[in-house]
Amino acid sequence: MGKGNQIGGWAFLIGVLLALIFGLFSSIGSGWVWVLVIIGLIVGVLNVTERETGSFLMSGAVLIIASAFGGDVLGNVAYVDLENVFNMLLAIFVPATIVVAIKHSFALARN
Repeated sequence: MGKGNQIGGWAFLIGVLLALIFGLFSSIGSGWVWVLVIIGLIVGVLNVTERETGSFLMSGAVLIIASAFGGDVLGNVAYVDLENVFNMLLAIFVPATIVVAIKHSFALARN
């Protein structure tokens, strides 16, 4: 595993954990959302190989759709603000998925 994959893998793990923690505390400021967006960009740039692109884009699209609609549906569950958790996950997965989609589009255009 290359150094970029290690950094991207750690960024992914740390980002998801932070999203869950930040999502549980709705008083987290918008500065932390930017941290998650930057982690998502790092994941998109460093963590997804060309071979994994199709799977990542499919799972990323499903996660984005499920998080967007899941927050509306499950947002009123007692004791946990799931809507906020899903929004924090979106802050990671939307930029990561966009970066991978752009990289894939350039690769398609190049071939």
